[in-house]
Amino acid sequence: MKSTRIPIALQQAVMRCLREKLQLANQKLKTAYPEPELNYQQRGTSAGTAYLQYWQIRLNPVLLLENQQAFVDEVVPHELAHLLVYKHFGRAAAPHGKEWRWMMESVLEVSASRTHQFTVTSVQSKTYPYVCQCRDHQLTVRRHNKVLRQEAEYRCSHCGTLLRFKAAHPH
Repeated sequence: MKSTRIPIALQQAVMRCLREKLQLANQKLKTAYPEPELNYQQRGTSAGTAYLQYWQIRLNPVLLLENQQAFVDEVVPHELAHLLVYKHFGRAAAPHGKEWRWMMESVLEVSASRTHQFTVTSVQSKTYPYVCQCRDHQLTVRRHNKVLRQEAEYRCSHCGTLLRFKAAHPH
């Protein structure tokens, strides 16, 4: 897999945001949490992921490059908040529950938004058409392959019927 090069100025902006928000949290919580490990290996349409037990944040390099400052301002504190909630409260009942919202708004002083609004066209993977009784569906490559290997089956959340692959040329 070809890795995406992140300009040094953008990496510095990410680190500056991470360090400022961590310092703010440590002051307000009267803690001395260390700087989390940071890497740019998140793939797909997720902007970032917090790996709680590893004290690590993975960021999506493509979405970072495409959204730059908005990404830094939204995603870095969002993922840091997950780590801080884990350290401060233990595993929270809901990933974006009251503890996370409190951490975002009261401690990190950032609006608590659960999902990003970035355009994901460039990072979307191929999907496969499936149908049920009421509508068309698109399954990811991973889910499609699980169906083909008979490892999983998926049902429509509306009508409850089994999804069937909609081949381009029906037999």
